[in-house]
Amino acid sequence: MLHHISFGVSNIEKAAAFYDAVFTPLGYVRVWEDLKPGDADQAVGYGLPGGGDKFAIKLRGDAAKPPGLGFHLAFTGPTREAVALFHEAALRHGGVDNGPPGLRPHYAPDYFAAFVTDPDGYHIEVVAEVEG
Repeated sequence: MLHHISFGVSNIEKAAAFYDAVFTPLGYVRVWEDLKPGDADQAVGYGLPGGGDKFAIKLRGDAAKPPGLGFHLAFTGPTREAVALFHEAALRHGGVDNGPPGLRPHYAPDYFAAFVTDPDGYHIEVVAEVEG
């Protein structure tokens, strides 16, 4: 259903460093960037190598505000190990733990996920529904 989504961020360098780190174990990369110094519309797009962006961060300064309670965005992780590595990278790059890596059998028998809050306050999850 979704084609792509973007988050407004307060600091593009900090947000890009966070997402570069957390996306690496998931296999997602920067597929484009517009980081001209002094440009108020700086942005970075992420997706699969060789593809288009599915997620972007856009500089919005003090106007960057995450949605309220009830909103979160879940990314697909290829393995349980990738989910755990995502979580570790998030905590090392300014994220806050919102649920450690582990099975969530109340969602589904093989639902393995981790939850964090990014440096701008967005609630994100990575889930792998495969063993490994």
